[in-house]
Amino acid sequence: MTANRTETRRQRPDAAEIALIDRYWRAANYLSVGQIYLLDNPLLREPLKAEHIKPRLLGHWGTTPGLNFIYAHLNRIIRARDANVIYVCGPGHGGPGMVANTYLEGTYSEVYPAIGEDAEGLQKLFKQFSFPGGVPSHVAPETPGSIHEGGELGYALVHAYGAAFDNPDLVVACVVGDGEAETGPLSTSWQSHKFLNAARDGAVLPILHLNGYKIANPTVLARMSDEDLRSLFTGYGYQPYFVEGHEPEKMHPRMAEVLDEVFDVIAEIQAKARSGDAGHGCPRWPMIVLRSPKGWTGPKEVDGLKVEDFWRSHQVPVSNCRGDAGHRKILEEWMQSYGPHDLFDEAGRLRPELRALAPQGRRRMGANPHANGGLLRRTLELPDIRDYAVAVESPGRDLGQSTRVLGSYLRDVMRMNDKYSNFRVFGPDETESNRLGDVFQATDRVWMEDIQPYDVHLSPDGRVMEVLSEHLCQGWLEGYLLTGRHGFFSCYEAFIHIVDSMFNQHAKWLQVSRELSWRKPVSSLNYLLTSHVWRQDHNGLSHQDPGFIDLVANKKADIVRIYLPPDANTLLWVGDHCLKTYDRINVIVAGKQPEPQWLTMEEAVQHCEAGMGRWDWASNEGEEEPDVVMACAGDVPTMETLAAVDLLREHIPDLKVRVVNVVDLLALQPQYRHPHGLDDEAFDALFTKNRPVVFAYHGYPYLIHRLTYKRRNHGNIHVHGFVDEGTTTSPFDMTVMNELDRYHLALAAIKWVPGLEVRASEVVAELQGKLDAHHHYVRAYGEDMPEIRDWTWSR
Repeated sequence: MTANRTETRRQRPDAAEIALIDRYWRAANYLSVGQIYLLDNPLLREPLKAEHIKPRLLGHWGTTPGLNFIYAHLNRIIRARDANVIYVCGPGHGGPGMVANTYLEGTYSEVYPAIGEDAEGLQKLFKQFSFPGGVPSHVAPETPGSIHEGGELGYALVHAYGAAFDNPDLVVACVVGDGEAETGPLSTSWQSHKFLNAARDGAVLPILHLNGYKIANPTVLARMSDEDLRSLFTGYGYQPYFVEGHEPEKMHPRMAEVLDEVFDVIAEIQAKARSGDAGHGCPRWPMIVLRSPKGWTGPKEVDGLKVEDFWRSHQVPVSNCRGDAGHRKILEEWMQSYGPHDLFDEAGRLRPELRALAPQGRRRMGANPHANGGLLRRTLELPDIRDYAVAVESPGRDLGQSTRVLGSYLRDVMRMNDKYSNFRVFGPDETESNRLGDVFQATDRVWMEDIQPYDVHLSPDGRVMEVLSEHLCQGWLEGYLLTGRHGFFSCYEAFIHIVDSMFNQHAKWLQVSRELSWRKPVSSLNYLLTSHVWRQDHNGLSHQDPGFIDLVANKKADIVRIYLPPDANTLLWVGDHCLKTYDRINVIVAGKQPEPQWLTMEEAVQHCEAGMGRWDWASNEGEEEPDVVMACAGDVPTMETLAAVDLLREHIPDLKVRVVNVVDLLALQPQYRHPHGLDDEAFDALFTKNRPVVFAYHGYPYLIHRLTYKRRNHGNIHVHGFVDEGTTTSPFDMTVMNELDRYHLALAAIKWVPGLEVRASEVVAELQGKLDAHHHYVRAYGEDMPEIRDWTWSR
């Protein structure tokens, strides 16, 4: 036993302090029940009446007493050690407990002054819960101290680790519910400690809360024996500690003992790592298994049916307290069992000896600035994108790999911000594949397991986060951003769908938090989607899906942005811009394959700032109205559009063609729908009021129609995009299969210009012949025709 541990053991609470902790826990339980049930009479100063009960009983009791138990004991640890701790509440419906505890420590009333620390404030606290105009029943942005949305299960632990990276003094206590523990992402999240460097990162203390039941069924882990659980978590690489029982007089001392032990272990692990004496491999971090009854301290039975320690306590254990006097009596006896007169004084304030148990100031878990990351956010230092510009002497003549150029830029972002430890790159084993490998000139992949001599770019000190789980990459990044840092997530386009629901939750978090003045802005979540639908040379249909864009476009306009840069210089501008934003989700779609480079850097800056625009050098209508507008959004659609224009100008030289390229996709919407939207006059100036528009689009065509349906010329917009035709084939054949290729686009222009199809029948026949020739050539030789492969813009 070290001197530190001996000293800590002397500080363990005596019977008097345990009694105070028990009263504090009872106060949190009382407030939790009151939030679910009461409209009035918050301190039960008179007999409970029907009109004191909410007409609609909404909320969840079952998990709450266990969460309150943990919170009370963490408060003691924080005070005893001056520890820096935040609380991640995994059980989705722990809202009553988190609100109750932040109220007891004083944070809630500081954030919401109308909810005072007196009887009137208690009444308002109770009424607002799950009530129209009030607060949700789950842990949400409105809850002080939270960085984790409780509306969806599976992501608590990965958020906790994201918060701990590069926060060396922080301990993230993460409660994992046993229902949540059955989800795939949570099961994978147990591996996160293998990416945690004790020398520079904080610590995560997982607390697996086994109360036995989900909504209506037992939970898998709760039915496992202690021996099997110990084997499971030892195999994961943790040191499990067990706290089990239902008798508070035994559970409180045991929880205090275990928390002292695990905080000692955390301190020893970090001290060794920071002194250079940690050795190799991952330390065995502690975790806690807490077994307590579901609905602990609530009614044992209701209407002759088992409630406590059973799934019936999950939500509202006593369901008809307004209409049934017997139920009302059960509720009153239940709430009185906590002894409210022993917890709150005559004015309704928490008694001083209990209030003294809460930490002070920023050490309170509800007031910890890491749980309001905008308070800690430091602006990134960014290089000048002009230093990475691709030289473009003539549009479309030279090829370049856009994401490789962006990788050089990100390398220097990493270097410039290394001293602040506030920027990381995340991706599922694809950083090199996505041509961002230049970042490895600045850092390595973080890796805490054994490293072999032949391994490449692995280091405990790496700042690139790679693991073959999109869930972990997304969750780590969210936790990192919400605690005040910056990041960048690259992924294959088809597989970003794996985190659809996580994206949804983060978007909703931002939407709500932006309306809370006390929540400060956090850095934007930036996606780069590459290896996209149009270049899947050896993967095929399974890797061909651009639909994530459609999901993103459903969200509130001021939260999301979608960018489709056509070349390297526009990608540089977009990437740089996105890293400067906050409280947004930015989605960038850009290919990693060699592709034509169109714009100089100055042209790219001007074009991207406008969001879309006419490319004069590719258009030939002069000062007149065009016969047809050839529009494009995306790198491959841009190339095929320019090739189609090349064909049209070769074969029908008197046809007046305007080329419009769109980078900022949501700018297609009217201004009243999106902050970047073009007004009607500007939109008409680009797309005309009545001329046909052939729109080549990266994704599913219907989105363009959805974004433009209110526009004057919408009826003349004809969209070509991905229509779920795909296989393992050549790049050009992919476009042909979906009629996004140059020949189909040129044929569409001829079709939609009135009278042109008849006048240009020979051209139509030639273009159709080209399609036939392509079909036979690619199936004979396994590659695209030379005139396709070698095409460059020559106008």
